[in-house]
Amino acid sequence: MKPGNVELRIEELVLHGFEPADHHRIGEVVESELTRLFVEEGVPTSLTREAGIDLVDGGAFEAQPDSGAEAIGALVARAVYGGLGT
Repeated sequence: MKPGNVELRIEELVLHGFEPADHHRIGEVVESELTRLFVEEGVPTSLTREAGIDLVDGGAFEAQPDSGAEAIGALVARAVYGGLGT
């Protein structure tokens, strides 16, 4: 892999406690927010190694009960990005 050239594939994003109608929108926001984070913050060190990463534990986050799909997607993306930093 060349530095700065990264392919990130999320095969499964498990979402519990959200309206089924929001799942696709949350996924779209996760994708756009991860792209923004990679561009603005850079590629996490863990992705500069040749070996792939099988699992990323994004940990937990708190969201307000009235948070919309956009806010949830952004929180998920930040958690995933943070999990890649290790």
